[in-house]
Amino acid sequence: MIGFWLGLALVGVAVSLSCWVLGWPWAGEGAAGRDRRAFWWPWVRALAPWCAPWVSWAMRRHLRQWGPRAGLADAWRAEHWLAARVLLAALGLGIGALIAAGFGLSWRFVPLWSAALALAAFLWPNQFLRRRAAARRQRMLRELPFMLDLMTLCVEAGLSLQASLRQVADHAPAGPLRQSLRDAFALERTGLGRADWLAQWADWTDLPGVRSLVLSLAQADHLGMSLGPVLRAQAERQRSERFLRAETLALQAPVKMLFPMVLCIFPCTFLVIGFPVAVKLMDAGL
Repeated sequence: MIGFWLGLALVGVAVSLSCWVLGWPWAGEGAAGRDRRAFWWPWVRALAPWCAPWVSWAMRRHLRQWGPRAGLADAWRAEHWLAARVLLAALGLGIGALIAAGFGLSWRFVPLWSAALALAAFLWPNQFLRRRAAARRQRMLRELPFMLDLMTLCVEAGLSLQASLRQVADHAPAGPLRQSLRDAFALERTGLGRADWLAQWADWTDLPGVRSLVLSLAQADHLGMSLGPVLRAQAERQRSERFLRAETLALQAPVKMLFPMVLCIFPCTFLVIGFPVAVKLMDAGL
């Protein structure tokens, strides 16, 4: 029975690879550079038209909100995201059936086990999107103080706010914060005003520091204040908050180390100390 299921799985893999090789030129056409080279992209492109009628507005809002925060490519639309989740669910369903058959589980548990893995695989991309957005957010927090310093230097050198933002977007160190600023700056070519695309930038980054910067720039522009002191105060504030976050993480480190110490280090220490004592007690007949 195990040989039959293994042979069936190998046949399925061979058919899938054949379809993938034959459909690669058609399915990979028009995709973004990084996604075109991914082996799963032809399947996503092929399944996307079938998934498009099932895409709800909640899915579109979720991807529109978390997609830029996670730094997804422009080729990812809502139907592509749903198609990828469906493919992962089908993969989880097949793997669950093979595992159940390989371990010789009863046929009554095979659908339950397969459905559980399929559901977990279907829900996993949303969790991956949030974790990737959180990791990207931490990188942008580290990049923000230097970007504010660079913007302050440009403004104090005599450049306007628009030119300073352009210089920062073009010459700042490569990273997710610079990329998000360049993407937001590109919205100006679509007719959006500076306040609107700056607000969009703050929403994409989801950083309190960027939101505070955008509000300070809008207030300074409205009141006619000098931008140099405002930007310098923002940079000093972000740098002090960065040190406070580092101190907080340093204070949390002993608490996080307590569990592995109790579970791994302390038992080994007690074993090393107690083993010679136990040997001596056994030799003494106690």
